[in-house]
Amino acid sequence: MEDNQDRQLKQELQFLLRPPGWPQTPFKKTHEQRVILMLIGILQTGEVPPELRAQHGNNDQMIAGLLGAHNPGFDFRIFRVLDNHFPESAGECEGWLISGSKHSCYEELAWIERLKRFITEIADSDRPLIGICFGHQVIADALGGRVARSEKGWGVGLDTYTMSPDSPIAPKEKLTFNIFHQDQVLEPPPGARRIASSPFCPNAGFLIGSRILTIQAHPEFKRRYNHQLLKERKGVLVPDDIADHALAQLEDKNLKVDSSHLGEVMSDFLTAHSK
Repeated sequence: MEDNQDRQLKQELQFLLRPPGWPQTPFKKTHEQRVILMLIGILQTGEVPPELRAQHGNNDQMIAGLLGAHNPGFDFRIFRVLDNHFPESAGECEGWLISGSKHSCYEELAWIERLKRFITEIADSDRPLIGICFGHQVIADALGGRVARSEKGWGVGLDTYTMSPDSPIAPKEKLTFNIFHQDQVLEPPPGARRIASSPFCPNAGFLIGSRILTIQAHPEFKRRYNHQLLKERKGVLVPDDIADHALAQLEDKNLKVDSSHLGEVMSDFLTAHSK
């Protein structure tokens, strides 16, 4: 049964996931109120290619920049779980985020299996958790969903998601994000509420309970970084025709990318659970 705290959180999240341009509501916080001191653990599962790292930073830096722009009070602790560097417990940080990765969550790697166990520990705790791309997929897998290589092939460039109209926290609105993935969540975990979808990626985002938020897209990517990464991978990982179409998307200045809006949602999702 839903308690008053859960109802209040849903009301706040309904505002936070509003489309850009929607009217203000009583749940809007002032800038001063947004500066909330909070320790966030980034579970780093991948890296920016070395040839692009000097210009763009590593993916943990991208994530910290995205979230920190909306709450300067965040303090970030990085755990390179891809090197088997894990926190001692879910209580070590006040909130958690799992990054993107070149790996698939169904690969039989010791650190991935350990990460899945840690996800269940976080899910059983009172800490919020966010998953981006691989993070979205591995959370779904760990909590009983199914992830596999999509028959649709590579999703690169930009994708426009529809925020589910039947979700208690998201109005129906189309938002566009950077994407770079081949795997997809084919079956959501039990109890997951789908909050984002597209024709290419039907299961693009979930809210699981009130403390786990996942998204297939890469809100931490800058458009320029996605463009450079795709040029590096064209003809190597990504077929030429798919890459060319995506590069044209990224070069089209009329296509607006909503990364900052999603960064605000993620930041406020975490701070809504601050102690």
